[in-house]
Amino acid sequence: MKKIIEIQGLTKSYGDIKAVNDLSFSVREGELFAFLGTNGAGKSTTINIICGQLKKDCGSVIIDGKSLDTDLYRIKGSLGVVFQNSLLDKALTVRDNLESRAALYGITGEEFEARLEYLCKLLDFSDLTKRTVGKLSGGQRRRIDIARALIHDPSILFLDEPTTGLDPQTRKLLWEVIDGLRREKGMTVFLTTHYMEEAAEADYVIIIEKGEIAAEGTPLELKNKYAGDFVTVYGKSEEEIAALGVRYEAIRDGFRLYVPSTAAAAEMIIKSPSLFTDYEITKGKMDDVFLAVTGKKLTGGNENENA
Repeated sequence: MKKIIEIQGLTKSYGDIKAVNDLSFSVREGELFAFLGTNGAGKSTTINIICGQLKKDCGSVIIDGKSLDTDLYRIKGSLGVVFQNSLLDKALTVRDNLESRAALYGITGEEFEARLEYLCKLLDFSDLTKRTVGKLSGGQRRRIDIARALIHDPSILFLDEPTTGLDPQTRKLLWEVIDGLRREKGMTVFLTTHYMEEAAEADYVIIIEKGEIAAEGTPLELKNKYAGDFVTVYGKSEEEIAALGVRYEAIRDGFRLYVPSTAAAAEMIIKSPSLFTDYEITKGKMDDVFLAVTGKKLTGGNENENA
């Protein structure tokens, strides 16, 4: 897959604070790319620069072979963005919001009607088009935010904490839509999220801290490097478990052992088969990775202006 986003030496400061510090990475076409960090780490600043909403201090941004410095207008036409905070006009109807947005891309008349019908079916909001946005629930409004971002059929979709505060049913619907668009159209998705189960489904993950890359890799690579594995053993005494010489904790039905890798777990089981008559091995989670890399738990919410 080709690189559809290429960032080199990206830097942005607010006075003495470097929100983004010499950041370099790339995103491949069609992948789900997760961009993680605590509030204030530099995620939103990076996204705003890539989308042309914020001026960088230095560095280069190349989108699908085009430079942000010379082809900003053409680049914007290929991007769809769902920001943390909704940009919909609460006083207008859903239809009016989408129609005015489409007009900015030259989509009017029959072309708009066809596009609206497609998005209504895709995101299940046909019954909402005449309602004012201010009267919609949070989940309904989020569906319209997604529709707004997709109105011009972008090749790259930026999702800045798109499912924060949504009920499980709406989250499921939105991810089904996004996954479908990736399969059918090869859409690239650039995601920030504080739901680690969403990040675990990404093709590639970057964790930033203080505007710099703290860790990167596939979810499996990161879990293997930073989280290790857990072996849960049932029906054995604490004395027997302690004799293994590994870190462990008591749980309700047994003991959870911490091992650095699947290979280490296998070696331990082979050496002491009598202890492992009833057990299970589980991979560490992305939450464990994030905590190991940053020393912090990832929480949701809006980042400040220096983020």
